[in-house]
Amino acid sequence: MSRLPWLLTQWPSSALSLLLLGVVGRQTGVEVVQASVCSRWGAPTNKSLSQDGDVVIGGIFNLYYIPSPVEMDFLQLPHYEPCSGLDLESLKYMYAMAFAVEEINRNSTLLPGVKLGYRIVDGCSRYPWALQAALSLVGGETRSCSLTASMPRSALYEQPEETSSQLIPLLIGASSSTTGIILSRILGPLSISYMASCPCLSDRPKFPNFFRTIPSDIYQARAMARLAIRFHWTWIGAVIVNNDYGHLAIQVFQEEIQGKGVCLEFTETVHRETIMRDARRTALTIQASTTRVILIFCWYTDAKKIFLELAKRNVTDRQFLASEAWSTSDDILQDLAISKVASGVLGVAIKSSTIPGFEKYLRNLHPFRRPGDGFLREFWEKEFGCSPGDTTLFSYSSSPLKAKPDHPANVSSLAKESLQKAYLPPCSGTESLVGVQHPFTDTSQLRVAYNVYLAVYAAAHALHSLLSCPNRDNSSTCSSPNHIKPIELLQQLNKVNVTTPQGEKFYFQGADIPAQYDLVNWQNTPEGQLKLIVIGRVNGFDVHLNESAIQWSTGSSQVPVSVCSESCRPGTRMATRKGEPVCCFDCIPCAEGEFSNKTGSPHCERCPSEFWSNAERTACIPRQLDFLSFNETLGITLTTAAVSGATVTTAVFVVFVYYRQTPMVRANNSELSFLLLLSLKLCFLCSLVFIGRPSVWTCRFQQAAFGISFVLCVSCLLVKTMVVLAVFRSARPGAEALVKWFGPGQQRGSVCLFTCIQVIICAIWLSLSPPVPQQDLGFQGSMVTLKCAMDSVVGFTLVLGYIGLLACTCLLLAFLARKLPDNFNEAKLITFSMLIFCAVWVAFVPAYVSSPGKYVVAVEIFAILASSYGLLFCIFAPKCFIILLRPEKNTKKYLMAR
Repeated sequence: MSRLPWLLTQWPSSALSLLLLGVVGRQTGVEVVQASVCSRWGAPTNKSLSQDGDVVIGGIFNLYYIPSPVEMDFLQLPHYEPCSGLDLESLKYMYAMAFAVEEINRNSTLLPGVKLGYRIVDGCSRYPWALQAALSLVGGETRSCSLTASMPRSALYEQPEETSSQLIPLLIGASSSTTGIILSRILGPLSISYMASCPCLSDRPKFPNFFRTIPSDIYQARAMARLAIRFHWTWIGAVIVNNDYGHLAIQVFQEEIQGKGVCLEFTETVHRETIMRDARRTALTIQASTTRVILIFCWYTDAKKIFLELAKRNVTDRQFLASEAWSTSDDILQDLAISKVASGVLGVAIKSSTIPGFEKYLRNLHPFRRPGDGFLREFWEKEFGCSPGDTTLFSYSSSPLKAKPDHPANVSSLAKESLQKAYLPPCSGTESLVGVQHPFTDTSQLRVAYNVYLAVYAAAHALHSLLSCPNRDNSSTCSSPNHIKPIELLQQLNKVNVTTPQGEKFYFQGADIPAQYDLVNWQNTPEGQLKLIVIGRVNGFDVHLNESAIQWSTGSSQVPVSVCSESCRPGTRMATRKGEPVCCFDCIPCAEGEFSNKTGSPHCERCPSEFWSNAERTACIPRQLDFLSFNETLGITLTTAAVSGATVTTAVFVVFVYYRQTPMVRANNSELSFLLLLSLKLCFLCSLVFIGRPSVWTCRFQQAAFGISFVLCVSCLLVKTMVVLAVFRSARPGAEALVKWFGPGQQRGSVCLFTCIQVIICAIWLSLSPPVPQQDLGFQGSMVTLKCAMDSVVGFTLVLGYIGLLACTCLLLAFLARKLPDNFNEAKLITFSMLIFCAVWVAFVPAYVSSPGKYVVAVEIFAILASSYGLLFCIFAPKCFIILLRPEKNTKKYLMAR
């Protein structure tokens, strides 16, 4: 089929038509070869309108809705109804072409000396008949042909009876994208479409012979997607027609909204053949849906059926987005039955313009002045209810063809015309469109008609460039009206860049023109009808909109809300529901330390380390300093425990001083006992240094005080234990000299030595790398802990390790002396006290490491207090019990007894 365009210029038109009929016949099951009478597609039963000229351009318009009986019988498709119902809008498009041709012929500067003609045929809104109409145009004027059953199949293409050909170099059409694809791929004529808006037709390698004066659907689909994004409509329903227009438009729409937070709740598809059933199904889907915004990509007749079904169900709370195919339909706007349902429609419309003189041209149309115009005659009969008289029946060209009454199709057509005329009175001749308010004569906002007008002018300028030959003497370089080469005309069309009579720049970008649309709004009128208001425009991908001029479906200026889930307030984030679109979600509060300060935030952001989220999780605030203070419960408890311990220690000290001459006090080395009580008091009091706001000096002093106090305490116990062992060992024969080494001076010296070692360790540690106040950001919370950071872990480890070494040595010696033969053996008390001491500090290490924030300090204070209380009670409680409550046992005899 790729050689068809070449064949159209080389073969006689009747033979070519019969060839194509043979191809289609074989595909449809019709045997064309055995027919006794044949006619090419479009002659003479197809309705057409023509005007002779030096160059004739073709036009294809969908003037009727359904195929005629001729094509129905020929293709054996009984389920199609006869072609009926003259479309007044398409009729206006046809006359826009005729008007443009006549205007060009009156123009002395455009195509001078060349008369432009036209031949317009009906495509009948069906693809096979649009192909038939195109074949009738590009195939030339075939008068007749005859076949016999005995003719060989080869003779069918070789012996036409009569042909007369004037080739048409260019078509104004097709009226739909699918028809344009069919014509371009199968037939291949050079064409300028006024309504084929499929994005696929912009592909020049696939469709090099196709042009159009309507923008690609990419622009209107993206404009509608941007309207949805602009008004925050995240939950939308879609209704599309089951053809390229609907499917490709919704595909582009979905690509544009992807990742923008807009979802489709449903996509309903309607079919022209079953529109009544599909309209009912679609209306029920819309009624049951939760979306409040419905996008409709379909023809205006389909949209009207849907609106009628919605009106029956009183569905009036939906906001509709209209595609250009029905956004300006007077048929819907003027229907009072659906005005409540369709109120507030927001749509994309083909850019409107005016054609000077066109309204006058339409009003002056009259069948008496155009006897060959059967379309005008049918319009007259419909609008005025009278018959304008016997004009040429079904041969609406300026060169009437002879109809053969013996052909069944012609008989049927003639009978139908006669039957219609029998019921209509003759017209008086005074009927006129002048002064009549009618949609047909309304040229205030011409859209598709203006596209047709532009297409004719584009063709005229391309022909002008092609036929304007500066060197007429050299005919080889010039084109003539009778020999126009399609490839040369194609090259000139690609170069068209002119200014229209309206002063607008016009040029092609490949197959397309620069995209321009109107944004329209359907608003209520006091009469109850709807009126069309232009409230914005689209230039390419840019949308310019006057929002204050919009009247929404609710009747107010408030933008309708259409969401699956309400936007999450600040302080929460969106969490998608499993198995549902991303537009349906739950709102989850932000976690601690995170915030969201925008409505509809998809996630929560983490606060900087120095900040924390507020209670509402809407902002980050500076984290408050946190430390173990004297004002909080934990600080008060620990302070009370420390002060109580120091008080009890002081009381014991007073008791020992008061009873210092008693055997119990003297037998237990009163000097070391007083030093031990003093060191225990220091241990209790040093814990208070850990409470309160850390400073440079408190950080240095607290660890030194802790380390030295406990070494002093443990040193006293160690020396006590060593003295006990020495005394009992000296009782053995030959060991009397052992006591010399543990006299009072040696005891004091030993305690001082052990303590000085710890002082030296602390001095070196604090001089090289002392603890300093530092904010601890590691613990995530609204508080930032202020603590004394141990820059040198080695120093702190040496302090604890030295205390542990002394404690373990003391525990070992006390354990060895626990069974010495005395009624009151102090080594037993030291053993128990050191066991408690060691247990506390062994448990302290993991607790200290794992505790967060200020609780590290609390753990250390607790360990200090627990070990101090353990030493105090284990060593001094039994002694105080005897001194105060059992004085009869506080004798030398009792203590020395075994």
